[in-house]
Amino acid sequence: TVKECEAMVDAVKKAGVVHMICHNYRRIPAIALARQMIEAGELGDRIYHYRARYAQDWITDPEFPLVWRLQSKIAGSGTHGDINAHIIDLGRYLVGEFSEVCGTMETFIKQRPVLGATGSGLSAKKGKKLGRVTVDDAVTLIGRFKNGALANLEATRFAYGRKNHITLEINGSKGSLAFNFEDMNRLQFFRADDPEGRRGFRDILVTEGAHPYAGSWWPPGHIIGYEHTFVHTFADFVQAVVKGKPVQPTFVDGLRNQQVLEAIEQSSRSRQWVRVG
Repeated sequence: TVKECEAMVDAVKKAGVVHMICHNYRRIPAIALARQMIEAGELGDRIYHYRARYAQDWITDPEFPLVWRLQSKIAGSGTHGDINAHIIDLGRYLVGEFSEVCGTMETFIKQRPVLGATGSGLSAKKGKKLGRVTVDDAVTLIGRFKNGALANLEATRFAYGRKNHITLEINGSKGSLAFNFEDMNRLQFFRADDPEGRRGFRDILVTEGAHPYAGSWWPPGHIIGYEHTFVHTFADFVQAVVKGKPVQPTFVDGLRNQQVLEAIEQSSRSRQWVRVG
């Protein structure tokens, strides 16, 4: 909750310690490069749109059992806090702070078989009784950033065929960027000032030594994977502790992210726009 986040921020400030949360998608080289390009003005002096989608399908079967992620007393929320939180954080990282949101949340399957036996990963065995699902299955929202950009986000666990499908597109006054997590070593870039007849999205293979994080791994063209984002995260945290280097996202970022999450929950209940913070 926001109150719990505020208490955590107060605690680390009083203790004077380094603090960080693990939003590892920030440390995908292509995402870090996108931030550099936006800050350098390569999309122009104004961002118009941030569009993001996070889709999975692992609970589409109504017979999938009532695992802990589907119980609010344990998980807090469902799709919203689990995966929507990531694309909200990426919006804050790439575009800026949210000012207001309007969202709706839905639980498609209200009851599921109680858990029988757990398996590895996302697998589980069902029991004979039914229990109530107390979290959301999907969330969709529109929003505004403080800099005037518009946001359009969707997160769901009910998209058959999508396993961990994250897509982003950012449109600015001079160009656009697009990213697909299933092709995580690539960033697409469109420049509005390219010559007429030559305009189109170009692919940037983000594996060069000049690219964020990529120079710590293999020669150009040798791709990295999801696990490397955690190595980048922990390496940055250690550098912050040992050498005093700035690090993000901090507990303050976690607080601001939670403020957006709770504003969306409030909006879904009230069916109205809600200010963030």
